[in-house]
Amino acid sequence: MWVVAGIIAALGLAESIAERQSVEDLPQEPKSAIEPLDVRPLMPVESGRNDSNPVWSPSGSLIAFERSRGERKEIVIARPDGTVVQSIYFQLSETSREPKFFFPGVVEDVSYNAGITWSPAGDRLVFMSNGGAGNYDLYLRERDGKTVRLTDHKEKDGHAHWSPVADQLVFVSGRTGKGDIYLLDVATRAVTRLTWGGNPYLYPQWSPDGKKIVMIHGSNENHDIYLIEDVLKTGDALKALTGWTYDDLRPVWSPDGRKVAFYSNYSPTGDPRVWAILVVAADGSDPLQGEGLAAKVVATDVVPDVERGPAWMPDSNRIVYVRNAEQEYNPIYIADLVRKTNLPLKTETKMNHDVACSAHGVIAFRAQVNQWDQLFLARLRD
Repeated sequence: MWVVAGIIAALGLAESIAERQSVEDLPQEPKSAIEPLDVRPLMPVESGRNDSNPVWSPSGSLIAFERSRGERKEIVIARPDGTVVQSIYFQLSETSREPKFFFPGVVEDVSYNAGITWSPAGDRLVFMSNGGAGNYDLYLRERDGKTVRLTDHKEKDGHAHWSPVADQLVFVSGRTGKGDIYLLDVATRAVTRLTWGGNPYLYPQWSPDGKKIVMIHGSNENHDIYLIEDVLKTGDALKALTGWTYDDLRPVWSPDGRKVAFYSNYSPTGDPRVWAILVVAADGSDPLQGEGLAAKVVATDVVPDVERGPAWMPDSNRIVYVRNAEQEYNPIYIADLVRKTNLPLKTETKMNHDVACSAHGVIAFRAQVNQWDQLFLARLRD
């Protein structure tokens, strides 16, 4: 159930946030905006499809994203110029457990394909799919374009993240009854359990050096951020980065590995529907709660993207996010941690979401055009 719950949260959390009075950022924003070098659709705008959740390859030479047509969801791999490299749609055979590859439009049964993570070289990727059979496992798209199954368990597997330095994945599995973090060797398929606990561990993320893992742990509306300080020492206790009554979600490492950004429903007004982005030291030296942790807020009144988490720029000093401002059609903002500013990025797009930054600082995001979700690219000026 945790995978389905995570998907529902990722797709519906932002839309469920009711209209409310904006919370003033701390410190106060200058009345100015960032002019991008250019903003353009990744592909020609087309009705009848919804594109979402872009994920850049490590080099920024490819971008993978999810495409929905009706109830069907496939994965598209493209170049930044919009050229499609491959579309992935998976369907299990009726006569065997082995998956068969289908090009989009060939079969009618519904298969759900999502949760993309790239290999360090950007020549392979792993995704989560139900294969049209209602259960979620992990699949690997190989260098030659073929797709093979990595896990095959009656319980759900998902939330995979590929190590930036090795052929290893961390992922979440319900095979223990809740949700625990596992380590999977891509070559041997060997699986090692990393967490034990009554409440689920979700959304694991490798550190840039491939030695540590950050995740959330908790239940219902009270998750905290935890850290595995050394993946090789599986018996060591986890280190808490937060420990308060607010809900902390979707931690993401800064590219330099020194900081962790995450969403929290902490707000000065006490409204649990108001979400903020906090940034804490990755070594756990910052306060775990109270005013000390509240002082780590870098942006307020944001639309949380539970599928991908806060989007760091490659300089580790800026975070791109979506402001929850319906009257302004949810504009994109950039929080500068050094200058302590939050400035809008003038994209002229509406109902933005799903922000991702490439290694070169190109921003990919989803926006609505005539009620259909399309992907856009924005480049900043030097």
